[in-house]
Amino acid sequence: MGSSRWSVLLSWLLWPLLYGAGLFGAGLALDSARPLLWFNVMYLSLVVVIALLERLMPFEPQWLADDGETGANLAHTFFTKGLVQIAAAAAATLGMATASIVQPVTAPVHVWWPTAWPLFAQVVLGLVVAELGLYAAHRIAHEWPLFWRFHALHHSVRRLWVVNTGRFHIVDTCFKALLGQVPLYLLGAPLKVFLWISAVTAVTGLLTHCNIVLRTGPLDWIFSTPALHRWHHSKKLEEGNRNYGENLVLWDQLFGTYYNPARRPPADIGIHGRIAKGFLAQLLQPFRREGVREIMDPDTH
Repeated sequence: MGSSRWSVLLSWLLWPLLYGAGLFGAGLALDSARPLLWFNVMYLSLVVVIALLERLMPFEPQWLADDGETGANLAHTFFTKGLVQIAAAAAATLGMATASIVQPVTAPVHVWWPTAWPLFAQVVLGLVVAELGLYAAHRIAHEWPLFWRFHALHHSVRRLWVVNTGRFHIVDTCFKALLGQVPLYLLGAPLKVFLWISAVTAVTGLLTHCNIVLRTGPLDWIFSTPALHRWHHSKKLEEGNRNYGENLVLWDQLFGTYYNPARRPPADIGIHGRIAKGFLAQLLQPFRREGVREIMDPDTH
């Protein structure tokens, strides 16, 4: 009984601890002389910790079984991030590298951004603004067949765990980055805001895809949590076409796509479409005429 109580307590504490540790490490990295290098070191360390916890306290034990897609998952992550980010194995930090190079060059003449605000307030505002673009890109990727061709790769996973966090087609990733970052560029947000948003997105992405028993309770009303994202990977359209938020669920709340029923999400996840085997075949599949053969099984509607 005592051991059970400690397990429950740990499950409540883990999400804030992992999230806080990730952002604390990101803060140290961003203040260092080599921010990208040290951010990647922190990120990879967090990946290792999460991978260990997935073995010790899995949310869904059957997701521990090998699905034969680990190589493809890593290849997509490495390819999406490019050579600079290979060591980190984290596609989400592509935005950090992009912001470091592009933002100073494309900064608008008229800056509408509240640069006098404390950095924390600017980052919160930046997250809200960027989330609207990310929400739109994610929802379009589900509801427009042309974009689903690319996004289907991510939803083809049969299990959720830390390694498939970066399983995104490069076109899908670039589309999301475009819609999420352009509004911030136009508003004149400073580089530091872009870097922090990229850091928050990277840490959140690891946690939403992890296979750990995590209880988040009221946090589900604010943040994109594992509890919400597991529903997003459901095969059923009425469940999978929900919870589009990347970091926050504000826009899901406002646009009626928030979904968090009081029951356990399905362990049988994925799609009924035929996804090619292997990294190169998956990379080329959306460009072929047949694309993904089938979006969803009509019986699951």
